[in-house]
Amino acid sequence: MNAQALITGNGDASRTLIVVFLRGAADGLTLVAPIEDDHYHKARPRLGVAKKDAVKLDDIFGFHPKFADLASAFHEGELAIVHAAGSEDQTRSHFDAQDLMEHGGIVAGGWLGRFLRARPQAATGALTCVAVGKVLPESLSGAPTVTVMQSLDEFSLGAKSPGLRSGLERLYAMEHGQLGAAARDTFDALQRIDAMRNAPYLPAGGAVYGDDEFSAGMRQLARLIKAGVGLEAASIDIGGWDSHFTQETLIDPLMIRLNRGLHAFRRDMGARMASTTVVVMTEFGRSVEENSSFGTDHGRGSTMFILGGGVQGGRVHGTWKGLDPGGLEQRGLLENYGDLPVWNNYRNVLAPILTRHGATADMMPQIFPNFTLDPMKLWS
Repeated sequence: MNAQALITGNGDASRTLIVVFLRGAADGLTLVAPIEDDHYHKARPRLGVAKKDAVKLDDIFGFHPKFADLASAFHEGELAIVHAAGSEDQTRSHFDAQDLMEHGGIVAGGWLGRFLRARPQAATGALTCVAVGKVLPESLSGAPTVTVMQSLDEFSLGAKSPGLRSGLERLYAMEHGQLGAAARDTFDALQRIDAMRNAPYLPAGGAVYGDDEFSAGMRQLARLIKAGVGLEAASIDIGGWDSHFTQETLIDPLMIRLNRGLHAFRRDMGARMASTTVVVMTEFGRSVEENSSFGTDHGRGSTMFILGGGVQGGRVHGTWKGLDPGGLEQRGLLENYGDLPVWNNYRNVLAPILTRHGATADMMPQIFPNFTLDPMKLWS
């Protein structure tokens, strides 16, 4: 699990973007099942989500029952879905597809890092960009600054060296350029984080987070946002979605974690969801047809979720043409069904999200170079 938080010092005036990446190719046809499509049930006689079990969303789709808590966000207009979403990558390789999607194309740096750098007044404070995890995600490559940590407790100079901070503060007080400004931002961030650590955190709205890493990460992000430290963007991962074998056993716990973490975060945030956007994405989907090992193989199109204030929720956006085998991407003569095509490119989902969070039209060629955007109308 990785999380990145971008803290700019803009306090309550800032909006926050959280990117949730489901690594391992999450099966969008299980998360959001086309329960009214007979081809779906024919292709998945054992793994398909039954109509009687699904949480009905519209005349075509239903949530897997493990996503029942998120149905309220959908029907209350705060959760939008894009199906058949993904990239142009045809390799069906986790590494290649994630690399392309996180970079935003065959280009240096990550799309989120380029967005942060392209802004006219890009913030460069110590907590402008924080990766909560062990490694820096590629989506943040090229960001003006990045701090990598697994928890708030790691953002410290060490509890056993109280004199170290005061000594460093005196030393850097003599610096008047960018180095001095960065140091002052760092000391201010340390003071804020210390105050947060010393105060117990009680989630609002009756929110109950799980004890897994994803819920812990979402809880930390909610805490940072409500502390008014200026959290502008974040990313958090859930890995393990590669479900070739016994898919239900593998991904049911992951769906529970995703559902519980997002639901608790939304309740905890309350009115602050008006200035917060959460986007959920994965590198590609799974084959339409189940395999002989009670699983699914690497496919193409999957599902994206957009949760937050102002989004045109309660709808499945984008192109959807159904699962008739004639309209799928065929891969072999032995397969009755192929792959769900990518009818909705992920950049066209991210572009309106970035616009809501401050990107302008002239910034888009920098963020997504060599791609002609056709942004979805996710906001009115």
